[in-house]
Amino acid sequence: MARNTGPRHKACRRARQPLCQSKKCPVDRRPYPPGQHGRGRIRESDYLVQLREKQKLRMMYGVLEKQFRRYYQLASRQPGITGENLLRLLETRLDNVVWRSGLAETRPQARQLVNHGHFRVNGKKVDIASYRVRKGDVVTIKEKSKDLIMIQHSVDTLGRPIPDWLSVTHAERKVVVLDVPSRHQIDTSINEQLIVELYSK
Repeated sequence: MARNTGPRHKACRRARQPLCQSKKCPVDRRPYPPGQHGRGRIRESDYLVQLREKQKLRMMYGVLEKQFRRYYQLASRQPGITGENLLRLLETRLDNVVWRSGLAETRPQARQLVNHGHFRVNGKKVDIASYRVRKGDVVTIKEKSKDLIMIQHSVDTLGRPIPDWLSVTHAERKVVVLDVPSRHQIDTSINEQLIVELYSK
């Protein structure tokens, strides 16, 4: 399992928004980039703006550069708008579906739960966080894991709405994928067109 093990809060400060979903994120206290020149005035070129947007999306979903490039290549081959296809591919990852359904507090926590084999897709064990769910898939938790403290805590303290493309029954720990999400159903604050422009150079 490849994942980013570098400092998370530095990436949040560079993007000027909390990407790590941690309650201790220092973005509000230090709303400037890290490093000794963080408070200095930096001329923002087009490339810098495009690169920052790509890095924000990568860190948001916990994807490394090589994997992200593969997602982009797949999105560019699909019919439709490339940027929207890219967001749709990332949004239908199993770890993201677990987080969106409220069964985990953060995406990294959802990724860990999936990797530890707590979830089933259509009755079969899936421990790959990047597994792509499809319309009609049913995601459940294995019987022994239904009462895990972290899952129960996430359900009890759920502070975000469930997206329309998912049907969630928290009592049964069951998630049904009603449809693949459209762009207006993805509340990610990303300008995907900038990422397309970056990779189109």
